[in-house]
Amino acid sequence: MTDPEQQNTRAAESPNDAPSDRPGTGPGLLDVALSVMAAAIGIQTEANKQRDFSSGNPLAYIIAGLMFTVIFVLLLVGIVNLIL
Repeated sequence: MTDPEQQNTRAAESPNDAPSDRPGTGPGLLDVALSVMAAAIGIQTEANKQRDFSSGNPLAYIIAGLMFTVIFVLLLVGIVNLIL
């Protein structure tokens, strides 16, 4: 028989796990970008919010949020200039 702790370790190292689902690793660039965009328009799920707050680097979310805001404002300015 195998030790239950060893079984948990093997389950955590499964190649089917997304990198952000493994313990000890933070969300990737795509995860951060999707979280920021979802939060910006108000559709962030509670599960993703908890994942972000528990395993993410706050600086990554701050930088991504600022970049999203700048791009969004520039896009709006460009649309307004195009129309006028």
